[in-house]
Amino acid sequence: MTPVQASTIPLFMKHKDVVVEAVTGSGKTLAFVIPILEMLIRRERKLAKNEVGALVISPTRFLSTGADIVIGTPGRVEEFLLGKGKSVVSVKELEVLVLDEADRLLDLGFSAALTRILTHLPKQRRTGLFSATMTDADALSELVRVGLRNPARIVVKVQAKKIKGKTTSADGKKVEREVIEERRIPANLQNYYMSCPASEKMLQMLRIIRHEVQHQHSARFIVYFATCACVDYFYRVLGPLMPKNTTLFSLHGHLPPTARTRTLANFTNSAALPSSPSILFATDVAARGLDLPDVDVVIQFDPPADPKAFSHRCGRTARAGRSGRAWVLLVGREVDYVEFMSVRKIPMKERLQFAQDGSSRSIDVVDAKDPEVQTVMQKIRQKVLTDRALHDKAAKAFVSFVRAYSKHEASYIFRLKDLDLVGLAKSFGLLRLPRMPELKDNSREGWEDADVDWDSYAYIDKAQEAKRLAEAAKAAPSPEEIEQRRAERAEKKKLNSAWSEQMRRKEQREKRKEKKDRKKKWLKAQATTASEQPGSKRSLDAAQDDSEGDEDDWAELAREERMAKRVKKGHLSQSEFDAEFADL
Repeated sequence: MTPVQASTIPLFMKHKDVVVEAVTGSGKTLAFVIPILEMLIRRERKLAKNEVGALVISPTRFLSTGADIVIGTPGRVEEFLLGKGKSVVSVKELEVLVLDEADRLLDLGFSAALTRILTHLPKQRRTGLFSATMTDADALSELVRVGLRNPARIVVKVQAKKIKGKTTSADGKKVEREVIEERRIPANLQNYYMSCPASEKMLQMLRIIRHEVQHQHSARFIVYFATCACVDYFYRVLGPLMPKNTTLFSLHGHLPPTARTRTLANFTNSAALPSSPSILFATDVAARGLDLPDVDVVIQFDPPADPKAFSHRCGRTARAGRSGRAWVLLVGREVDYVEFMSVRKIPMKERLQFAQDGSSRSIDVVDAKDPEVQTVMQKIRQKVLTDRALHDKAAKAFVSFVRAYSKHEASYIFRLKDLDLVGLAKSFGLLRLPRMPELKDNSREGWEDADVDWDSYAYIDKAQEAKRLAEAAKAAPSPEEIEQRRAERAEKKKLNSAWSEQMRRKEQREKRKEKKDRKKKWLKAQATTASEQPGSKRSLDAAQDDSEGDEDDWAELAREERMAKRVKKGHLSQSEFDAEFADL
């Protein structure tokens, strides 16, 4: 037995409730399957056809075989026990309840459904909670609600020796000082991270696959992306860039259940060899509850939005004592994620970027632009140009990634304003940048749209192409519509011109009125001053000077009024009048 099985099975068999935490691939499933089978086999009376002896609730779809044990998701189990099957199925003889991936069940908002199920079950039963990432707070806060009674807490830890330099022993000798490091990932897992520019992200992923196939003889891979749209898009365009004879598989939440089951079966049963690798592109739908055999390498193209999913992704390899490798690609300040995960007891070791010849780059050339970035982008674009539907998927994938990135739980590390969206668009091989608010204030330096004739760029699907052409014809204006729009623009311009001329004349009239008012006020003030100081030569001289200046103003105003009357009678054009008094 594995450590988790040796610790759990005896307690569960002694009718003890258990809360179990152990890393993925450690054998948790058998730790509750074996006690369930033992309890049912040892029953003095066999269960009737309509009686359920054990219930396993999981966030992922399992295979159910037989009527004694029911395995299902919360929604299906609730429907089975309290819906259509309420009058048929009996749980009076239920002996065991297991919540597999308990933390996920409690996180996904199944609280109401679980409460209704638990209220329906007999209290005299054994209950077990099993998970790889269940903290004390997660478990203990929910124990009362899920009905555990005085449970045994079982935590199976992975420890590794880590050398922390040398120290001097009592006899004066230099000895290595070792520290025991606790980990939440399998002991045989080599966990790497690689920092690279956004534009090189796809290139470095391809080089990691190439390196693993050529030097580590890896044959079976899982590559995790952030969204369903990203999985769907890259699955369709990356085939030509993969090693020879590679078989690609696609798995995400938007696929129907039958398609997911078929994909998993095909990937599991594929004859993966270093000469013909099998690669599964997936979202977090393939991060938990799947025992995929012989997965050599896990690559996280995008770190998960939920940090808990990180260890579950890594745990798809290095299972049951086998060795494996996990890689995660980090861009820019995302390197802070390494320390973030280290605090959560998931250590990572840095690996330098791969050069074009497969060797690791030295530190002094890491910042140099890699010429193969353009090559990869062009190859993806060539594939996209074969079908306009791929262009639509590319834009959808890019937008969905940006949206998901903006909602990352570790938002102080994964900040959208720090992300090089143009470089990322190159990594996606986009033909042009999509219209989205996030790109409004983003510099487009270094970006060039692909040379595409968008009118003739067609869909392979004939029905879709016919629809596009019909919409384009409907949107194109007729010659009559073009002429009408031209006439409307001319009329609008004419109205605007008339309005502008009217406003200009109004301003001129207001200026003349203001000038007259100033004149009246001045004359009144001069008259008052003269009456107060009669015979003052200085006042008279000043009044005379001002009067002379004022007479000039009056003469000018009189001339303007005469000219305005001539314009009104038609003896003088408006343009001549404007030229004469333009500065008034």
